[in-house]
Amino acid sequence: MTTYTLHLPRDARPGDPSALDESEFVKDAFSWGAFFFTFLWFFVHRLWLAGFAVLIVVFAFGGLMALLDVHPLAGSIAQLLLQSLIGLEANSLRRWTLARHGRSAVDAIAAADQDEAEAKAFARWLDAKSAPLPRPASSPVLSTPRRLDPVIGLFPDAERPR
Repeated sequence: MTTYTLHLPRDARPGDPSALDESEFVKDAFSWGAFFFTFLWFFVHRLWLAGFAVLIVVFAFGGLMALLDVHPLAGSIAQLLLQSLIGLEANSLRRWTLARHGRSAVDAIAAADQDEAEAKAFARWLDAKSAPLPRPASSPVLSTPRRLDPVIGLFPDAERPR
């Protein structure tokens, strides 16, 4: 099973079928396309900033390997490691770009393939009430009052005042 995230426009309301026309699914897995085609994969997915950043990193890395006169085998292994990193992070950069454009993830779906993920997500979305999306609860750590005593050392609670 693979996890997919559903990205919709900011103004989409649960149960609205017209919002699904602009939906986009992003697979939460290694991207073989980004591994083999690096910056071209980003340009195909219209991730311009990330694509140019990867293009610069790939050429700078190759230039650094040539400048340091690295053995060709070690350079090839290092290049494969860089491509592996790009393949691992490509879909995360895609989700980040979608969120930056106001299309944050509204659902996460576990499915065998993208068709099954679309069917599950669309069924959930259309069955949803037209209520606003729930906001995450505030963390209890943030709601606790701050100590007014000055803290000295790493463990202020370990020593009790005398």
